[in-house]
Amino acid sequence: MEAAWLVHDVENIDDAIGVAISEAGKRLNQKDMDYVEVGVGSTNCPACAEPFDSAYIAADTALVGLVLEMQVFNAESEEHAQRIAKSDVGGALRDVPLDVIDTIQTEGEEED
Repeated sequence: MEAAWLVHDVENIDDAIGVAISEAGKRLNQKDMDYVEVGVGSTNCPACAEPFDSAYIAADTALVGLVLEMQVFNAESEEHAQRIAKSDVGGALRDVPLDVIDTIQTEGEEED
């Protein structure tokens, strides 16, 4: 999933990214969700198509695009897995816009 994270009173992109990842990780860890991986997203440059960190600063306020990754077990379908992930993470990150950007089905272990 990707999340839109606001960071106030920052002067540069690196600080904004660090604060966003730290704050998101702290809120997830408070809910015992340390299994969710948090990283910065990437956006392609409209001019050259090269990827760059998904962060923008205006008026000392940054919008940082975070990528949140987790595994969902016992889902009945891809849609069900997406709903579970969004519900779990959304409960910990209230008021943070979330959007599922990719779902990868992994091979489950076969039962005896």
